[in-house]
Amino acid sequence: MIETLTLKQADGSNISYKEYIGKVVLAVNTASQCGFTPQYKGLEALYKQYRDQGFEILGFPCNQFGEQEPGDADEIQNFCSLNYNVTFPLMQKVDVNGDHQDPFWEYLKSKQAGLLGSRKIKWNFTKFLIGRNGQVIGRYGPQVKPESLTKDIEKLLAQ
Repeated sequence: MIETLTLKQADGSNISYKEYIGKVVLAVNTASQCGFTPQYKGLEALYKQYRDQGFEILGFPCNQFGEQEPGDADEIQNFCSLNYNVTFPLMQKVDVNGDHQDPFWEYLKSKQAGLLGSRKIKWNFTKFLIGRNGQVIGRYGPQVKPESLTKDIEKLLAQ
C-alpha cells in the first residue's frame, strides 16, 4: 500500500507518503539536462494553479537516462530554482528502474503499465497521477506536456 512507503527528501530526511494522502499528487522523474527539461515550467504552472486545492507535485531527479541529471541535491535545486522558479518539492535523486530502483517508483510502475504494457520507465519526465486515496490513476510518457493534464487533475480535485 502506498501509504506505507517512505520517500527521501532532497536533504536526506524521510517523509512518509501517508503525509500526501488526501492530496492529488503528480510524481515525475526529472532531469536538468534533458530535451524535456523545459517541462519544469509547465509543472510549476500546474503547481501554482492547483496547490491551494490540494494538489502536490513531487519531482524525483534521476540520472539513469543519458546521465542527464549529474548534479547533487544542491546543484539540482539551484538549477530548478534559478532557471524555472520551481517551488514544488524535489526529492533525493533516485533510480526508477533496475536493481536499485526506489520502492516508490517500483510501486507506481506495478500499478500503471506504460506503452504496450511495459512496466519499465523509458525516459525522463514520465509522470504518474495519484488520487487523494493513494490510488495510481494515470501514467503519462515524457512527451505528454504538463498542461495537457489539467482535465485529469481537475477531475480528481473535484472528488
